[in-house]
This record gives sequence, C-alpha cells and structure tokens, in this order.
Amino acid sequence: MAAPIPKNKRRRIALGCEGSANKLGIGVIAHDAVTGEPTVLSNVRHTFVSPPGTGFLPKDTAAHHRSFFVRVAKQALADAGISISEIDCICYTRGPGMGGPLTSVAIGARTLSLLWGNIPLVGVNHCVGHIEMGRAITGAQNPVVLYVSGGNTQVIAYAEQRYRIFGEALDIAVGNCLDRFARTLEISNDPAPGYNIEQLARRGQTLLDLPYAVKGMDCSFSGILTRADELAAQMKKELSQGKETFTPADLCFTLQETVFAMLVEITERAMAHVGSNQVLIVGGVGCNERLQEMMCAMAAERGGSVYATDERFCIDNGIMIAHAGLLAYETGFQTPLDESTCTQRFRTDEVFVKWRN
Repeated sequence: MAAPIPKNKRRRIALGCEGSANKLGIGVIAHDAVTGEPTVLSNVRHTFVSPPGTGFLPKDTAAHHRSFFVRVAKQALADAGISISEIDCICYTRGPGMGGPLTSVAIGARTLSLLWGNIPLVGVNHCVGHIEMGRAITGAQNPVVLYVSGGNTQVIAYAEQRYRIFGEALDIAVGNCLDRFARTLEISNDPAPGYNIEQLARRGQTLLDLPYAVKGMDCSFSGILTRADELAAQMKKELSQGKETFTPADLCFTLQETVFAMLVEITERAMAHVGSNQVLIVGGVGCNERLQEMMCAMAAERGGSVYATDERFCIDNGIMIAHAGLLAYETGFQTPLDESTCTQRFRTDEVFVKWRN
C-alpha cells in the first residue's frame, strides 16, 4: 500500500514524464488528500518539429528528448512552485510509443528518482493517461472513449476494472494517416501536420470519392491514404498542364470528412452496445474541431453529450502521465527500479484499473 499521508500534508504530488512520440512533456499534478480532486500545478511541453515533407525518425526524436529533458523538468518544477521533497512519485510513460523516445524519457525519470533520494517510480500506459486526464478535465462519468492520435485509434469503454477495446484501426492510426498525407502535400509540421490539414480543409468545397473502410467495429486507413496520394499526384499533374479540377484544400476536406465519418460510425455502434450516451474524445486528433462537430451531431440525435479537451490536455503531455500514475500510486502500485522498462506495444486493456469501481 502507498504510505499514509502525514496529518500536516493535505495533498499528494506527482511529476509526470511523457515522450512516446515527438512531444516531450513534463508536468506536476496534486491530488487533494481527502477528496482526490486533481489540481494541475505545471504543464510544460517541447515539440520536435521536422522539415515539411518529412516525418520524425525515432533516433532524431530521442536525441531531442535527451537534449531538452533537463530544462523542461526544471521549468515544470519552477512553474509548479514546489520543492523536490514534496514529490510523492515520479511517473513515466511505459508505452505504447516509439522505442527510442520512450527509452530516453524512461532513463530521465529513473535518473530523477535516484538523484532525488529514491522517489517511487510509476510506469503508466499512455492510452490510460489520455483517458483519465480526459475524465478529470471534462467530468465525463462513464463515457465511450474515442482515442485518436498519431499512433493509436481505439473505441473504448470501461467494464470490470479494465478499459475494454471495442474497435480499433487494423493498420495505421488515423493520426498517422493525416500526418502522412501532410507529407504528401508538403504541408508544414509546425505546430502539427494534422492541425495544418484541419485549417486547409476549412477552405475545401469539393467532396471527392475515397474508399470507406469500416469493418464491424474496426477501421482501415491505409487504402484511403493510398487513394488520397493518387489524387494528390493527379492534382499536381493537372496543375502542370494548367488545369485545376480540385485543390489541396479539397483533398484535405475530403480526407477529413471520410475518416471522421468512419470514426463517428464505430463510436455510435459502441454507444448502442454499452448503453452509454456520453462520448469522450481523447488524443491529439481529438483537438480537431471538425471531428468534435461531427461527433456532437451524432450524439445530439441520440440525446447524448460529447466531451473533449483543448490542446493543453488532448495533445501528449506530462500531466496526463502524472495524473494516471498518481491514481495508481494511491492504490499501492509502484514500479521497482529494476523493472522500470518501456515497451512499444502496451495494450490499453492490459492495465488493471484498480482505482475505479
């Protein structure tokens, strides 16, 4: 069991370290000792941005995280206004994610633990971090969760102390699909390729034909991306001939409308299956206002509600790792130093959610 809170200590505090992809995030959160109410004390993030037309390689992303870890950690502590002695546990992303970046941040978390007097470590599932942060920020009680990011696409619902996966991407994640198409169009990666596709899509007027690949509760995006790439090549050829049948904005608009319609469909099916009228959208793609708008239209027809967060919490961040880790720590969970590894594959439903009834 976690150590009892001294009578003069009114809260538990966790420092969370996230680095599963191109964003390095370190944040500090406090839980009220009586009510468990979370308070965000700091939330610092630094993003590795690659040139337009390129993605981020694991070795380059890992080098970025190593370079910025110390300064981001110092900034998180300074913003939180706490001393090291107040920290109850150090939480880090155990997986899923990219091996190099995960390892860099795990080593950073272990170093802090040892440097600061063997503060307990807590390895956290990245997906569960998104879910718990979303629940805490929005107040959603027992929603169907649509988790959409660069590396994951899952429809999830809670049952019997597990987050059960009802449907997922069979190949590439929806965020990866959008990011790769941004590379095709050589759209800037600053601040994020998906965000820039969203802005361009708002100017689109022509809806083109793309495959629609829903298979039961699962989705497939690779064929859609292939066809979108073919249309982009056709567009460039026509432009070289002085013709313009459709524009990059039309392509972005079409891609968004198609893949988001698929996500709304499988989410609605999950809602019907579990009898829920709440949808919580988490993950980096969850910031997309068009996705939120389409989901709200579906939920309204069912008399339901949609919950989503802004970019501070839906994009990868250290706070979500701190919050989920502290929830686990408060039930007595710790990660021994010699087991504080990380893994690229860590299923959401592998986690025993002891803190929920």
